[in-house]
Amino acid sequence: ARAEAAVVNIFSLKDKTAVVLGGAGVLGAAMARALADAGADIAVASRSLDRNRAFAAELTSAGHKAIGYSADTTSVDGLKALRDRVLPDFGRVDVLVNCVGGNRPDATIIETDAFFSMDPEAIRSVIDLNLFGGAILPCQVFGQAMAESGAGGSIINVSSMSAIRPLTRIIGYSAAKAAVNSFTQWLAVHLARGGRADIRVNALAPGFFLTEQNRFLLTDEKTGDLSARGKTIVEHTPMGRFGDPDDLAGATVWLASDASKFVTGIVVPVDGGFSAFSGV
Repeated sequence: ARAEAAVVNIFSLKDKTAVVLGGAGVLGAAMARALADAGADIAVASRSLDRNRAFAAELTSAGHKAIGYSADTTSVDGLKALRDRVLPDFGRVDVLVNCVGGNRPDATIIETDAFFSMDPEAIRSVIDLNLFGGAILPCQVFGQAMAESGAGGSIINVSSMSAIRPLTRIIGYSAAKAAVNSFTQWLAVHLARGGRADIRVNALAPGFFLTEQNRFLLTDEKTGDLSARGKTIVEHTPMGRFGDPDDLAGATVWLASDASKFVTGIVVPVDGGFSAFSGV
């Protein structure tokens, strides 16, 4: 019984604070709930204050401490202002989850020749959101708070299957997520070799989950049935289904907790086998 308790305890996040950026979204909310259920207090933030407050109220009603904030994660000043609100409210930051990201229709290629006339600003904005707003800038601002506290912490970036195998049509998103993988590994090494081995940096690479950002590509808007692209994805996922947001819970808690205290610089696929399947 003692050994069992010890194993369970290394996954505990009691007395820890997790900042979950993009935590009111489909995947971010599942990750935030998992962290809260493991004992963490939750600061949830993105651009929509109302949405974040509503989600924080949901967590609070379930017995957790949670506060919702508004922040533009593509702005260093916005992130610093957020940090300066979170620290007095919670006293510390132990876990940072970067779940801000997404695509936009005008950065999605439908016809092959459309690439040649695509607005570069659309591509640039997707890269800005996913790479800078979804990884680099939050790691700078909240990573500094972790370093200054002396208590270390765990940073979890959110990557994508598109980082491993660039998917057709989503040029900016694929490029940005590949860069998130590279940045995750770079920062993990940079911190560990620079005397900050107590700050670990890893990423989760979700497989295919239906979200607000990809629903227009994976389902038929009128019928709700799978699109041809959606069917192809399911056929190439050995488990034969889209992921459920709660499928991210275990890996999130593992990377956030002492259960992974010697793990840094990795990207963990949570994908039903998609990345392992050649298609034959």
